[in-house]
Amino acid sequence: MSVAAKSDVILSLAASRDPEDRARLLTSIVEMCDGAGEAEIHKVRDLLGSVFLGLVAQAEHDIRRRLAEKIADTAWAPAPLVLALAQDDIEVARPIIAASPVLQDHDLIRLLVEATLDHQIEVARRPQLGAPVVEAILQQSEPAVMTALAGNDTAAISPEGMNRLVDASRKVVAMRSPLVRHPRLSAEMAQRLYIWVGQSLRTAVAARFRLDAQALDNALADAVREAHSGMDPAAGVTDNDTKLIEKLHAAGQLRSGFLLKVLREGNLSLFVAALARLGNFETDQIQRALDSDRPEILALACAAVGIDRSVYPSILDGVRALNHNRPGGGSEGMRRASGAFGPFDRDIAAMAFRQTASSV
Repeated sequence: MSVAAKSDVILSLAASRDPEDRARLLTSIVEMCDGAGEAEIHKVRDLLGSVFLGLVAQAEHDIRRRLAEKIADTAWAPAPLVLALAQDDIEVARPIIAASPVLQDHDLIRLLVEATLDHQIEVARRPQLGAPVVEAILQQSEPAVMTALAGNDTAAISPEGMNRLVDASRKVVAMRSPLVRHPRLSAEMAQRLYIWVGQSLRTAVAARFRLDAQALDNALADAVREAHSGMDPAAGVTDNDTKLIEKLHAAGQLRSGFLLKVLREGNLSLFVAALARLGNFETDQIQRALDSDRPEILALACAAVGIDRSVYPSILDGVRALNHNRPGGGSEGMRRASGAFGPFDRDIAAMAFRQTASSV
């Protein structure tokens, strides 16, 4: 059948609202494009534009998704159709964003600015991502999108861009694991990353770059001791921190979920003030727990204010990232910390925390 005859069939199917005709329309479009020669491809593209741009908004979700899957890696698909599908629901857009050669850097940057977070994450995961798009992601500094970029080994990330990702991982815990394994991570970056990661990732970093783990651990411990020698343990909590926490508490808005939020924002002093207020603890007791080699002490405080056992590893990683990898204790400390979550009442955990923190 000629392209002209196929065009007539497609236009007829496009006018129908029958679901079976819509399915046949999809198949006919793809078959026509596959069979078009060099002399006919422009006519095919024009037809696709006139038919589908008017139809895509009212076509069934499954039809749009199937079309996206069929044309995702083809170079003949008309740009307006590809862009429309890339901005569709994420299930429709995902294969287009991941593979379409029609999408250019400026199209991807537009998605970063205008589309949903799910679309932005898919952009960051796109293979062979170009340098302009990488720079746009770094400028936006959205944690979830940065984490997706950190896991994209084929993206055109410059040494300066890698440095920015490593710096961002100090606050964004999820970025650390993909960065440890990233082929563009340098030995100098690895030494900085070593300070912020947990014990299992430290082992991976040290093995990959042949770092002297013991020397780094000793230097880190010395730095922590110097930082806290002769200082008031609660000196980091400011009057503004205290006022904000009291205001939230008075309004009934201070809850345990606030603790993880402020850690993700990189505010350790606000975490100390909030945990102290939630548990009716002294701020110096919280700071002692943070600077110890016993993560189970902090775990007791968290258990006392209703933090779940499954959430505590994220709390601990967040604190360590902001407190020179303290509290220490390694894997054995983590095992002991797990026992701080019961089974017993919160009051028992609070009492145990006060007694233990005061003795550190």
